Amino acid sequence: MPEERRRILIQTGLFIVTFITTTLAGAEWVYGKSLWMLGYGWNAEYTWADFVNGMKFSVPFLLILTVHEFGHYFTAMYNKIRSTLPYYIPFPPGIFLSPGTMGAVIRMQDRVRNNRQHFDIGIAGPLAGFVVALAVIVYGFATLPPADYVFQFHPEYKKFGIHYADSVYTNEFVVKYAQEQLKQHQEKLNLTDAEFQEALENVGVTDVRVGSTLLFEICKVFVDDTSRIPNPHELMHYPLLLAGFFALFFTSLNLLPIGQLDGGHITYGLFGWRTHFGIASVAFIALLFYAGLGVIRIGTPKDGLPLMVLYSVALMFFYYVCFAALGGSKRNRGMYAVLMFAVQVLLTWIFPAIDGYPGWLFFAFIVSRFVGVQHPPSEIEEPLDTKRVILGWISLLVFVISFSPAPLQLATLGR
Repeated sequence: MPEERRRILIQTGLFIVTFITTTLAGAEWVYGKSLWMLGYGWNAEYTWADFVNGMKFSVPFLLILTVHEFGHYFTAMYNKIRSTLPYYIPFPPGIFLSPGTMGAVIRMQDRVRNNRQHFDIGIAGPLAGFVVALAVIVYGFATLPPADYVFQFHPEYKKFGIHYADSVYTNEFVVKYAQEQLKQHQEKLNLTDAEFQEALENVGVTDVRVGSTLLFEICKVFVDDTSRIPNPHELMHYPLLLAGFFALFFTSLNLLPIGQLDGGHITYGLFGWRTHFGIASVAFIALLFYAGLGVIRIGTPKDGLPLMVLYSVALMFFYYVCFAALGGSKRNRGMYAVLMFAVQVLLTWIFPAIDGYPGWLFFAFIVSRFVGVQHPPSEIEEPLDTKRVILGWISLLVFVISFSPAPLQLATLGR
């Protein structure tokens, strides 16, 4: 009993901390109100009202995440498999564009012996969470504010009217605005005149653009007043849509048909161990290939040839480490790593416009080192019934409409 009480206290504490970090993240993402300002320290102007405003993001986001995890939990209980309540994973807001959490997990306390149980427990979470996410997103698009809503966050856009997007995302506008903001905070920076002048000349701003999903694009079709549809650069100011987007991001990650992710359980249940391993291997290689596409390109490197060679060797070594998840000899892994790198460089040379998304490299590493690509075989394997097969294909559809190839895009604008 003391052990169970201790576990519940830990889970409750993690939930409270995650609620705080996601709320802080919501205030920062939506309203630009940070508790901690880089270069300035604690923000004395941060108020309780700012924290409360952050709940407009954290409450729907954690609701979706919680329904997802309890979908797993209750299905495990139904199958008489003991399971813990969710362990929420808080993550500091403002780091790596974090939404304040890395998700949540439950732990099975009994062994899952049947492939049908793997399937049921695996599919219940993402489908349950998706239903709530769909409701949040549809409601968010149905209640979009007028186009001038964004001016409360960017009053400098107002002079351009509702067609501000044609003017404000240019390098010239961003530099000028950043310089004006720098001048307003000159006294706080404690810089000499020479240092301040140098800062003005080298000012830069990181522009964040939220990606899209097929579900978002479908919802946009049903918006009567298209001027209300958020610009990708400003979608973070719409808390319901931002919460829905991050929820879809976590859902699509879980539905990847790899290892013991939810999608791995589903694929294993549908096709069996051998076919699952083939699908999982292809999916993992495709993810890794897309993640590294465009990282190294043929041309004159701005950092010099020696550094380009170093980056190339480092990338190939990274592939080598990740390929360990597929098994095979060290020699074969090295050969595959070099081959993948060569194909990527060749493709970007022939098609210069083609590009991947390096943000997936971290996730590919986590999968290779901690999740694995293979799914352990069950003691009992039997074909799924028709209802489960239909649900399995529905989960594939959910993955397709939830996945964003480039969830968050960053670009540095300035001189």
